[in-house]
Amino acid sequence: MAISDISLDSETPFLEDAVEGVVDYRGVPAKRSRSGGWRSASFIIGVELAERIAYYGISFNLISYLTGPLGQSMAVAAQNVNTFSGAGCLLPLLGAFVADSFLGRYRTIVIASLLYILGLGLLTLSAMLPSLIPSFCQNIDNPPQFQVVLFFFSLYLVTVGQSGHKPCTQAFGADQFDGQHPEECKAKSSFFNWWYFALCSGISVAFLILSYIQENLNWVLGFGIPCIVMVAALLLFLLGTKTYRYSINTNEENPFVRIGKVFVEATRNWRTMPSLKTAEEVAGETLPHHGSHQFNRDRFLSKTLLTLDCSKEDGKACRFSDVEEAKAVLKLFPIWITSLVFGILPAQLSTFFTKQGITMDRSTGLGFDIPAASLQSLNTTTIVIFIPIYDRILVPIARHLTRKPSGISMLQRIGTGMFLYIISMVIAALIEVKRLKKAEEQGLVDTPNVTIPMSVWWLVPQYVLSGVGDALTMVGFQEFFYDQAPNELRSVGIALYLSIFGLGSFLSSFLISAIDKVTGGDGHDSWFNDNLNKAHLDYFYWLLVGLGLLGLAGYVYFAKSYIYNKRGIA
Repeated sequence: MAISDISLDSETPFLEDAVEGVVDYRGVPAKRSRSGGWRSASFIIGVELAERIAYYGISFNLISYLTGPLGQSMAVAAQNVNTFSGAGCLLPLLGAFVADSFLGRYRTIVIASLLYILGLGLLTLSAMLPSLIPSFCQNIDNPPQFQVVLFFFSLYLVTVGQSGHKPCTQAFGADQFDGQHPEECKAKSSFFNWWYFALCSGISVAFLILSYIQENLNWVLGFGIPCIVMVAALLLFLLGTKTYRYSINTNEENPFVRIGKVFVEATRNWRTMPSLKTAEEVAGETLPHHGSHQFNRDRFLSKTLLTLDCSKEDGKACRFSDVEEAKAVLKLFPIWITSLVFGILPAQLSTFFTKQGITMDRSTGLGFDIPAASLQSLNTTTIVIFIPIYDRILVPIARHLTRKPSGISMLQRIGTGMFLYIISMVIAALIEVKRLKKAEEQGLVDTPNVTIPMSVWWLVPQYVLSGVGDALTMVGFQEFFYDQAPNELRSVGIALYLSIFGLGSFLSSFLISAIDKVTGGDGHDSWFNDNLNKAHLDYFYWLLVGLGLLGLAGYVYFAKSYIYNKRGIA
């Protein structure tokens, strides 16, 4: 049996301005004027800001700690960083399952926060060990196994904490707005914009402050500050407890079990009962033909309406609502699958974009050089600047033209962002062609450590355009997978969005490894040669452009025939 955030007494009188389906901290129907809305969401947005500072405070510079104090090689350290990043994007599926099936979002956030804090505390302790036990310092290049084990145990405990915290906090924040209320529906759409604004602000703070502390002061302080920030995040979350709206679970059966029964029975009866009508026909409605794949999906799931004995009390067929929930889940997957190719593109920002910058002229004329890795801040800075412009200027204009609460639909927003990201890869390829030509003209092909006389500012357009693409796609994905998932599975919806980029990171690693083996054989220079002047990142970027266009074509095909749930924004 799934445990709701707070149970509701069926005899509690319903208040005039109560919000349907939610209660306040006392367990009575939540009043619109006294709970939820921006007041509650502000607490949760603040929590996200702090949590991102904590997470990126340890992940941004992780490779430096692995190759420094832990003495790992660059290859091993890079592999560990990729594994950590991928796990951080895939494990939220497990955390969301636990929240939506058993604990509820509020309880999951609290428990996940405690695990998060414990992991950060142990991480700080692992960095302190050499000073606490002097014998640990005898061999700096080969730290004791106990320190390494404690470090990785702590690191993945943070990942486990994040897996419950990340999907539930965002879903819980969006729960503070009633999608059926016109004004709150607009506010909910705006919430996702400001959520991502806070997320990127937290990343920027972590990069500018914590990376400096870790590189110039010490790692103990660099890991300790994220722990303190996470404690503050938990306290801030608890401070808003009395203002939150809590979802109530009126169905005692686990939502995964209910939906699973629909799929099992539909599969069993697909070939044995071909004459059954569709779900809409059973309900007295006519199914609009928005594409053969959608029509076949609806007929497939409609088999359960007249055949599945889901209710032991009356022995009738599976409820219509169960089939509708199963449809809502099933129709998310074509969008999810066609978005996986896009998930490969953002993985290049922290790797090959940075590699390009290392070889270029990074002088500022003020006596110092720009760190190549700091160029990543152009991406987050663009997002922080663009989101308020989008939310306060572009959305109202689009809203006036389209009469839609969000201006444009969620899928249109995502598709536009995908296209801009592909254009950023085109620009990256063209800039790389120019960089390679300049290296050849200057006779620097065989001298990779010599700076190419080409300003690093040439890379600004690709970072800025990818930032605008991020602002459109990331927020669009968040809102879409939250809004279109069944009510009881919205944490899973957020986790599905995160998994796009987790799998995208793994797909990027696989693609790079395969291309490296194919192009680097028989004495040829690999596309990813250590000497970047002999490599061909431009070829790789063009490949990504081609893959991106194929993925976008598939995405547009399914997006055009997608029918939004009634609560969604068409």
